[in-house]
Amino acid sequence: MANQNQDAVVLVSGGVDSTVLLHHVVRLGHAPVHALSFHYGQRHVRELDCARWQAAAVGVREHRLIDISFLGEILQGGSALIAGGAAVPQLKELSAEELRQPPTYVPNRNMMLLSMAAAYAEAQGIFDVFYGAQAQDEYGYWDCTAEFLQRLNAVLALNRKQPVQIHAPFITWPKSETVRLGIELNVDFRHTWSCYRGDAYACGACPTCVERLNAFKAAGTEDPLEYAE
Repeated sequence: MANQNQDAVVLVSGGVDSTVLLHHVVRLGHAPVHALSFHYGQRHVRELDCARWQAAAVGVREHRLIDISFLGEILQGGSALIAGGAAVPQLKELSAEELRQPPTYVPNRNMMLLSMAAAYAEAQGIFDVFYGAQAQDEYGYWDCTAEFLQRLNAVLALNRKQPVQIHAPFITWPKSETVRLGIELNVDFRHTWSCYRGDAYACGACPTCVERLNAFKAAGTEDPLEYAE
């Protein structure tokens, strides 16, 4: 359990889940809040503009955009999410086996990002780090599971002073619940980005676009983002 009214670090990608999480952590009373975003070579780098906008909207103490784009060079062959990698598929093209871990999975991304976030937090004397893992409705990633979170925290608990703890309050939630919470928190979803293809308009067909559209529909509201299809 995170200690409210204490500093917190929030990973903010600019997508729906991390954006709602940022607003949620602020409302819980954590102060000050530090936001971290990462440029890791992703196709949809425009999500980082949304991260900047949302960090400014809630008035974080500091928003750091960390450039680790060199990862794109070593991960390019392992993920369709990396610029220059394989084409981002449509959700309907994926087999049942691929839905367990789709081509858009980025090898060890969350472990690397959370390790850096934990290091930053510890250096700042902060002991609560939040990330927006969510129970994907259409497909799955192993580094967004409760088991991953538990094991990562077990490693961090080896710290011989005060260990940093990772929190993922939405980890068992369907995305529609996250959207509903965002509406309650007055999140401006126009300034969020989900599409993996990173074009001028969201494609409406890639795995994350379909999941996002379904979530807004299930939440009983319209997604304000513009779509190509």
